[in-house]
Amino acid sequence: MGTGNPAYTDPPRVERIEGKTYLMSPRPRVSHNRVAFRIAYIFARYLEGKTCVPFADGTDVHLDNENTYIPDAMIVCDRSIIKDDGIYGAPDLVVEVLSPSTMQNDRGPKMRHYAAAGVKEYWIVSPIGQSVEVYYNEGGTFLLDAAYTVYSDWDLERMDDDERQAIRYEIPVSLYKDFRVNVKDVFKDIIGS
Repeated sequence: MGTGNPAYTDPPRVERIEGKTYLMSPRPRVSHNRVAFRIAYIFARYLEGKTCVPFADGTDVHLDNENTYIPDAMIVCDRSIIKDDGIYGAPDLVVEVLSPSTMQNDRGPKMRHYAAAGVKEYWIVSPIGQSVEVYYNEGGTFLLDAAYTVYSDWDLERMDDDERQAIRYEIPVSLYKDFRVNVKDVFKDIIGS
């Protein structure tokens, strides 16, 4: 009963943050994986045949010698930075799906370094809160543009008409004028619809 070639094992998944190497563990929860997959799938469907390229979790992004990250999803429009072993430079859009063990880095040093490197758009996605925060790069700093949330029927029933009318479900992706992502589609597998 063999388990494959015992001499070959995948190297551990690591990120390098400000010169320190961090093992990417524990493995993400199923909800994290489903949300990251849904986003990558939505990106791939829209970008079919276009210049920009979508990537799912697992591709290294080498921002500089001190910072190498593995985003949950991303879009790269400058194909010259795509190499066989990763992306060398700033993707155009980066998605980080929050996990309890990585939340501080996603909102802290990683967010700062992505902005300083020139990432144009940054999404912080919360599977627990079923929300997507969209940040745009303004002079090397990310500024929150909007937050998009899936509301439960219970929440919607307690809102007045004006509050319900103010809800925004369509996330405009800045890279293409006609590219919109419905936040309900991001969390589709989690909310069971």
